[in-house]
Amino acid sequence: MDNLKNKVAVITGGNSGIGYATAKQLKEQGATVIITGRRKEAIETAASQLGVTAIVSDQSNVADTENLVAKVKQDFGQVDILFINAGITGLGTIEQTTEALFDSIMNINFRGAYFTLSKFIPILKDGASVVFLSSNTASMSYAGSSVYSSGKAALNSVMKIASLELAPRRIRVNSISPGPTETEVMKKAGLDAETLKTIMEAVVDKIPLKQMGTSEDVAKMVSHLSSDASKFITGANFIMDGGMVLN
Repeated sequence: MDNLKNKVAVITGGNSGIGYATAKQLKEQGATVIITGRRKEAIETAASQLGVTAIVSDQSNVADTENLVAKVKQDFGQVDILFINAGITGLGTIEQTTEALFDSIMNINFRGAYFTLSKFIPILKDGASVVFLSSNTASMSYAGSSVYSSGKAALNSVMKIASLELAPRRIRVNSISPGPTETEVMKKAGLDAETLKTIMEAVVDKIPLKQMGTSEDVAKMVSHLSSDASKFITGANFIMDGGMVLN
């Protein structure tokens, strides 16, 4: 399939997990793909494996984002697809949360995502698609997740307002909110196989469909929202969590 042929796509945080899977999916659909990340070696290795372009850029740094936009404009012109995916996790009760933890999460997940959209708007093509990676935690309340969850909820609010502001240019803005998703991050947590198995079983037990999501599931949704098949969809948040939020 090449329904994204001649489209230019930018994916922040594209060296692993959902970003990597989405880069692979969009390239297979014919798009010219640019992935970004903070770590030069990791992003260049991923780009080499995928056959896409790598640009080192830290989403938490607005100056980096401005340089990214300038580089993309210079090398590719305008952008058809912007997937604002880069993000980090972090847990702590409100009492325990330090200013440093708060800032590290918000600077990437909210402030960084906000200014990524802001700075890219001038080089988005009319009719472009913007997708934010949110989380089902934006619609749920868990002790210890106050900063992460509120950042994602704020992102969903920005998404809706952006969809109105950019509608005159037919630029569509949506968000995807995955639930528990199998990514390499879980394997890199340093847990032994038995502990990881116990944790995953406990998580799956809370999901009505009794399975974890995959990065590829999200990648396919990004592809759908970036194609003409969803040209009448904007301002929408798609929860992909196997029904977990219903519990």
